Amino acid sequence: MNAPAPGPDATANATAEASAAATAAPDFTPAERARGRALRRAQLPWALGGRLAGLALTLVLGLTPAGAALVTATGRWFGGSRSAEVLAGAAALVLLGQALQLPFGAGVRTVRARYGLVTQGWAGWAMDAVRSLALTLLLVLPLVLGLFALTAWSPRHWWFLAAGAAALLTAALSFLHPLLIEPVFNRFTPMPAGELRTALLALAERDGVRVRDVLVADASRRTTALNAYVSGLGATRRIVAYDTLLSTAEPREVELVVAHELGHVKHRDLPIGTALGAVGAAVAVALLGLLTDWHPLLSAAGADDAADPRALPLLAALAALIGALSGPAQCAVSRRIEARADRHALELTGDVEQFAAMQRRLAVVNVSDVDPPWVLELLFATHPSATRRIAAARAWQAGRERRASTPAGGSATPPRTTPGKSVV
Repeated sequence: MNAPAPGPDATANATAEASAAATAAPDFTPAERARGRALRRAQLPWALGGRLAGLALTLVLGLTPAGAALVTATGRWFGGSRSAEVLAGAAALVLLGQALQLPFGAGVRTVRARYGLVTQGWAGWAMDAVRSLALTLLLVLPLVLGLFALTAWSPRHWWFLAAGAAALLTAALSFLHPLLIEPVFNRFTPMPAGELRTALLALAERDGVRVRDVLVADASRRTTALNAYVSGLGATRRIVAYDTLLSTAEPREVELVVAHELGHVKHRDLPIGTALGAVGAAVAVALLGLLTDWHPLLSAAGADDAADPRALPLLAALAALIGALSGPAQCAVSRRIEARADRHALELTGDVEQFAAMQRRLAVVNVSDVDPPWVLELLFATHPSATRRIAAARAWQAGRERRASTPAGGSATPPRTTPGKSVV
């Protein structure tokens, strides 16, 4: 049976999107497109290699007796008690993982430095790695100790309480991130009084979004990349702009970036994302509880049950595997959320051409691949590509113009056609 012919609205939308895509193509020169592709190809082996190597190490330690032997050996160095095995084993797993990532991170940094995206020296990069390691240990060690206190309480039903604790912790970290974690890696100063600050606060007020402050992050210490975001919940919410953005982009382009970020606030993306993340964390812990009750897995890992500290590498391996498998779905949801925030920026400002200029500047300065392979976009992209975003903006404009020209309660008058000629 033949499919029904598309209606006039569907045909018009498809035509508008196709026209917008064709219009967006000249926004990037062949040289800019080639430069973005070259950077992607140069850093992909390092970035993807780091992910695969980290996952492989975690699986080898978790699904073989090697991880159990590591936990036992490191625990013995600190007295051999159960708590010593848990803490020393967790620290060893973190240290091994971070050490494995160092050459891959250095490879990515070297590639990005060749493209002018890195302003930080190797000493600063190493210091950031130390900060990251310290922060990870500070978060992981108490959590692992608490987790194994629950497994000791009930080797089979520990995950009931752990799932709830994981959900609460996810929500707490979302609230505390801008206060405790962001300042570890960047310094934030209030944006000086002036036209741009006034314009950004007025933009937020017009959008009905309350923000505590407008801050400038000293991103130029590390990179030339451009960015801005709105972080925090309630009393901690603030607009944050990279100093690189303020020194490079036009004020109106900065407003468009912030308008996009306000879209996340307006649609409650952070609290909804936090709630979904909390649910996801609880589900992941429940899966861990079910999987660690499966004796073939415990036997392969060299552990007796979930309460055995030697099960720690198995828990880490299963958590990493769940994260890797859920990654593409999370990216797909993220791309939809980002596209919705783009539409919000357009509805708030109505400035399609400046939106396109802003997307172009971000892509060119950040040396983005503006039209990446669909497989990479499907698996790893958290944002639509620049060409898609510009095309969507111009399709939005075409749709708005079409609706404005349609009489109320009726349909637009079809254009006259001349035999043998098409209507574009």
